[in-house]
Order: sequence, then C-alpha cells, then structure tokens
Amino acid sequence: MSSDFEGYEQDFAVLTADITSKVARVPRLPPDEKKQMVANVEKQLEEAKELLEQMDLEVREIPPQSRGMYSNRMRSYKQEMGKLETDFKRSRIAYSDEVRNELLGDDGNSSENQLIKLREERAHLLDNTERLERSSRRLEAGYQIAVETEQIGQEMLENLSHDREKIQRARERLRETDANLGKSSRILTGMLRRWPVANIDGQVS
Repeated sequence: MSSDFEGYEQDFAVLTADITSKVARVPRLPPDEKKQMVANVEKQLEEAKELLEQMDLEVREIPPQSRGMYSNRMRSYKQEMGKLETDFKRSRIAYSDEVRNELLGDDGNSSENQLIKLREERAHLLDNTERLERSSRRLEAGYQIAVETEQIGQEMLENLSHDREKIQRARERLRETDANLGKSSRILTGMLRRWPVANIDGQVS
C-alpha cells in the first residue's frame, strides 16, 4: 500500500511544481496566452485535488499504529494545495485587472507604470513563494527520513534487548547445569570412597 501512496506523492509533487511555475507566469503573459494558461492551471488544480483524494483513501487503509506519519504528510500536502489555490486567485486578479484596463483603453503613463510595478511585485512574491514551497518540501522529506530512521533504530534496540535476555537466560541455565554436574560428581566420589573394596583373595576389607 505504501508504494501506491508514494507513487501518488511523486505525481502530486511534479504536478504542484508545474502549477507553481505556471501561476508565476500568468501575470506576465500576453492576453491570449494568459487565458489559455489560466484554463490549463484550473484543470491541473482539479487533477491535484483528485490525487489528494486518492492519497487520503490510501492513508485510511493503513493500520492505526503506522498511520500517524502519513497523516502528517497529508496535512502538509493539503496546506500546500490551499496555498496554491490562493496564489492562483491572486494571479487571476492581476490578469483580470490588466484585461479590464486594456478594454477601457487606460493608456495613461501613470496607470501603466503602476500596473507594471504591481505585476513585478506580484511576480517577485510568487517566485519567493515557490522557493519557500520547495524548501518546505525538502524539510518535510528530511523530517520523514529522520522519523523513519528513528523507528528503525528503536526496532533494532528492542531486538538487541530481546537477544540479550535470551543470552542471559542461557548463561543462567548453563551455570545451573555446571552446579548440578559438580554436585553429582561429589556425590559419586563420596559413594565410591564408601564402597567396600575386595582384596585379592576375594575377601572384603
């Protein structure tokens, strides 16, 4: 089951990275390309939601004792999805503002300069957001590796502890066996010493 979940994870990571890149480009594209790009991103966002639903179903089938790690990852992915949708809305607002100005014929230098400045600021913000998202995913992956490594270490320690107990019990049984053998040896020696010894003529001395 975990292999299916990890497959969905990889698809989600690739898809969201592509969405993030496209969202950042929307405000800087010509009107015709913007319209097509917006439609493309909307479709990809739906695909990302479907992947999250599949991942959620996979997590529900995991045994409760192993579900915590995957649940944490799902919360992170859902937060990332919400952030993507927010950034996309902001990008669409920038796109809508520019289209409206073009339709109204607002060619004033002041308005145009302000629009250019806003577009640059929004693009810069989206670029920063993309970098933060990548860093967050790397940190999350590193955290998961650390958690899994700690779990493996705990299992190894438990196995070593069980092995140590087995060795100690074996040593105790060995000591008891040695003690019993020594006691038996002493008893036999005493019996032999008390046993009558026959002389050469067959008389008991």
